[in-house]
Amino acid sequence: MAANETTSAVADSATNAPNAVHAAESTEKNNRHQGNRGGRDRGNDKQKRKHSGFGSAKGPVPDKRERVQNDRNAKRRKVIDEENKGNSYMSIAFTPEEIAAEERRPKRKVAVMIGYAGTGYHGIQINHKDKTIEGDIFAAFVAAGAISKANADDPKKSSLVRCARTDKGVHAAGNVLSLKLIVEDEDIVEKINAHLPDQIRIWGIQRTSNGFSCYQACDSRWYEYLMPSYSLLPPLPHSFLGKKLTKSAKEKGVYDEYVDRLDDVKDFWEEVEKNDIQPILEKLEPDVRTEVLRKLHDTQDQDLDDEGMPTKPDSDVVAEDTGMKDAHEQEKSKKAYGSAEAEASLGDTPVQEQANGQDSKTEAVLTPVEAAFREIKAAYVAAKRRYRVSPARVKRLQQALDLYLGTRNFHNYTIMKSHKDPSAKRHIKSFQVNPTPITIRDTEWLSLKVHGQSFMMHQIRKMVAMAVMVVRCGAPLSIISVSYGPRRISIPKAPGLGLMLERPMFTEYNKKAAGLGKEAIDFSKWEDQIAAFKDEHIYRRMFELEEKENSFHLFFNQVDNFRTDYFLWVTAGGVEASHERSDRTEKVPKALQAELGDEADGVEEVGT
Repeated sequence: MAANETTSAVADSATNAPNAVHAAESTEKNNRHQGNRGGRDRGNDKQKRKHSGFGSAKGPVPDKRERVQNDRNAKRRKVIDEENKGNSYMSIAFTPEEIAAEERRPKRKVAVMIGYAGTGYHGIQINHKDKTIEGDIFAAFVAAGAISKANADDPKKSSLVRCARTDKGVHAAGNVLSLKLIVEDEDIVEKINAHLPDQIRIWGIQRTSNGFSCYQACDSRWYEYLMPSYSLLPPLPHSFLGKKLTKSAKEKGVYDEYVDRLDDVKDFWEEVEKNDIQPILEKLEPDVRTEVLRKLHDTQDQDLDDEGMPTKPDSDVVAEDTGMKDAHEQEKSKKAYGSAEAEASLGDTPVQEQANGQDSKTEAVLTPVEAAFREIKAAYVAAKRRYRVSPARVKRLQQALDLYLGTRNFHNYTIMKSHKDPSAKRHIKSFQVNPTPITIRDTEWLSLKVHGQSFMMHQIRKMVAMAVMVVRCGAPLSIISVSYGPRRISIPKAPGLGLMLERPMFTEYNKKAAGLGKEAIDFSKWEDQIAAFKDEHIYRRMFELEEKENSFHLFFNQVDNFRTDYFLWVTAGGVEASHERSDRTEKVPKALQAELGDEADGVEEVGT
């Protein structure tokens, strides 16, 4: 008997059967709390009721699933139509006639092993507005017939999940997607790859159980970070941070210890000034030399306003900073980057010209001051590229990385997390720097590999930056341990250019899969293909982009020359000398946002 029928019967016989009333009330209570037939019928009856009441619409009330779908469709249309002018990277539309004419084929839950060079992409995670790795892969699935036309308008219909999220421009030699695909064709991998650019590859597709989620099944992840060894050079002595380091060490009475920690690089810049910079200055006319030195000082010691612009009204300095901002906007607009033509065009941006010590003005209009200034900046960059790291510097870097091992509170290494947030605690299994550097053209590179259970947004890049800042600035290693405490420390975010997801691990899943007769998720069978892909599409892009854009030079140059106390924790004054932000939403100069990671790229390196 339905719940409403039970209540009516109870009302009719209430005066003659008190016990029946009690029994009926008990029945109705059980229906509500236990979800028996009466409760279910009542719920179904509610779904059939019409809208009623003043101002309500007529017609049946949609059930919960339909309401959720309607809301999702409405939000999707709003993003596509209002925010992206009718375009979408994650919703491929077909006509009702095309969908009806398509042959229906069964879907299977699978794990898709992928690799990609992230250059030119806004991370892996698919969205309507930006060019992403998943967006191109999803389109290739549809084009190859692995996803039906009926399901092409929404990746959620195929239960798309990624194992590890990667940030804008970050690469992956191995990553995994899990979803439902049509995989009857024996050559489905080749068909999908035929619709992908060369910088994205499908290594293989494996059948899994229906409940498989690559995100939940992943035990840990391996990442590699490549950086030029010159990143370990100390700041220029006349930069803002360079002067603060020396002054603070002398004031605290630890100057000798500070110099000892710099080891073999303590005189590096003095030698460069003597052998590379002075000869340039000596050949200049006195008035030109004076102006060059003034301009050099102004570009290396600037107060910043809230917009991140220099406060000194020097037109040359302002023009350079404005040129950098304009170049940043140009770079953001290059959605199709990845082709050879787009790569070549990068060399024309003001960022690249400034990085190589060149003005954005042409040779024909360079003044003597501008020509000399360009020559000096180029000499500094060339000196960095000549640097070859010593075993002692590598050893000190390894000592810093060792302090990350174990379970630590990394709230200072991401955004929007407090010290009390349990999710800020992450476990690092290993963090090793290869003691043997590699030399590519004129630049020496170091390889750092980290193995952890999971990582938060920007965590790896901030871990690298912290360790490098400690080594290059001669700071005590203990500052890394201090960073796990409640004090908020502003840690810069190292360039994404050098970061690569090596591969996720599925140790526990593979053990269970073997007992169920399922194939293990293992990238070893494609080892040769992956190695060739890394050399051709990932490492090559890293080396070429660094050579064109000097990303690491610009990053450390900006950090060293911001006239701010955000990074003064690296001095002898410690955290007390640095600015402690009151909360994560505190306004900071726009020029600092990219370095701090507040200007988030929209995706996490690995989901929390």
